[in-house]
Amino acid sequence: MNQSTAPSGSPLATYPDLAGKVAVITGGSRGIGAAAATALGSNGTSVAVVGRDQSAIDASVAAVRAAGGLAIGVAADCTVEAELDAVRSRVEEEFGHVDILVVFAGGNGMPVRTDKETASHWREVVETDLTSSFLTVSAFLPGMLARKSGVIITMASAAARQAAKSSAAYAAAKAGVIALTRHLAGEVGHQGIRINCIAPSAVENEKMRTWVSDEQRRALGDSFPLGRIGQPDDVASATLFLASDSSSWITGVTLDVAGGKIMI
Repeated sequence: MNQSTAPSGSPLATYPDLAGKVAVITGGSRGIGAAAATALGSNGTSVAVVGRDQSAIDASVAAVRAAGGLAIGVAADCTVEAELDAVRSRVEEEFGHVDILVVFAGGNGMPVRTDKETASHWREVVETDLTSSFLTVSAFLPGMLARKSGVIITMASAAARQAAKSSAAYAAAKAGVIALTRHLAGEVGHQGIRINCIAPSAVENEKMRTWVSDEQRRALGDSFPLGRIGQPDDVASATLFLASDSSSWITGVTLDVAGGKIMI
């Protein structure tokens, strides 16, 4: 493992064993997912960026290629099985079998008081944040089982780890992702497949910059033991580690990338 510097200035490791592998990243068109796509591409991984906004997908693909990686973009709704099957077919046709599956689609975490929660919103959040994770894994897991190798990385949230201001639906869905990850890790470990989860706390992204003032972001950062809010590259670095052979004896864990906010 070597150290380089990410465009944002944060440290970004290089893992030689990732070169030549194939990764699919759902939710890869913006924010954390886009940073992870670029990080994997810069490590020599062929990356398929999956999202719903074609212009954002194109921008993420361009960033991966600018970092020296191979990339394609595929538009898909991760709550629709047929569209995920189409993603798998396209990636296998262009790059070959998938070694690394990064399940980052979701993120419907805006605050909603439980007494104001509606059944329709609850179902929407569970569908986009939990069911989509299950369907994505289901689309790629059979191929990994057949080859007896593969790495899966899922996305939870600090909201699943302790009470927060997000909705109960979001907290429950992300806690479900953690449980799904643990269950699968125990189920498929003997077949050579590792699955781990990343649970970020507040990470600066386009939405945060739009909705939260500079002063509010500084105050939020001051509330963390490490004195700042997260950056997408913080999560990208964790993704690289969990995708690489450097974590070859780690499975079923939830890694809190949370600036010290979560300590359990």
